[in-house]
Amino acid sequence: MSAHWSEQREGGFPLGIRLFVALALRCGRRAARAALYPITLYFFLRRPYERRASRAFLARAFGRRARAGEVMRHIHAFAATLLDRIFLLAGRFRGFDVSVHGLDALTSRMQPGRGVLLLGAHVGSFEVLRALADGHGDVDVRAVLDTQKTPALTAALHALNPAIASKVIDASRSGPEIALALHEAVHEGALATLLGDRARPHEASALVEFMGAPARFPVAPYLLGAALKVPVVFCLGLYRGGNRYEIHFEAFADEIVLSRRERQGELRALAQRYAARLE
Repeated sequence: MSAHWSEQREGGFPLGIRLFVALALRCGRRAARAALYPITLYFFLRRPYERRASRAFLARAFGRRARAGEVMRHIHAFAATLLDRIFLLAGRFRGFDVSVHGLDALTSRMQPGRGVLLLGAHVGSFEVLRALADGHGDVDVRAVLDTQKTPALTAALHALNPAIASKVIDASRSGPEIALALHEAVHEGALATLLGDRARPHEASALVEFMGAPARFPVAPYLLGAALKVPVVFCLGLYRGGNRYEIHFEAFADEIVLSRRERQGELRALAQRYAARLE
């Protein structure tokens, strides 16, 4: 497990991904979910990095060694959310049971000419929020996403909904470019979204406690929040199995103010609060 997550190659190949997307849309979600079982088995048997990562996380969560069936269930849940992204981006919302919690924490902080920074994580599906917002013309969502980590999958999914794809801020761009794009977004009243649980190599980060052990979390979200001078709202699209999702909004900070003298300690405290809520 010494290799960094950013160094892992994308699973599958472009043609296979495009074929699966086409077959899923043609045959429907129920039939496509049946194909997740051999895919899960493939990843369990042929992708040792993901298998070890899942086992390590589940062991920490359960307080014991994870069984093979639990690891496969973990991989299957991840595959299920990826499959659902196909239907959500294609606008096929029927059949999904999506509940929203804490919406007032978001709407009470939205103002004309001043957007909100939504702070999410690689948990469940952030696509649920983006897809549902796409159905409401008065809500503009600009998402910071890494399009280079899984280029074939990203290209196939964005082809389903070019309107949503056009609002993606590529995380592989330089820091100043991302900051400028976010500045433009929030000053146009958009919901600017980014995920705060993965730090790239050499990215500024803070060492905090997470799931009973030290872990590095990026501090860029809090630096951006302070620079943009907008409210920050914690947001997760939790997957509850089957066709059920829950979108949760929670106030994180109405304004992030960092002092020069205590800046590093304040950034670490914010990252620790985020990690504790994610935990």
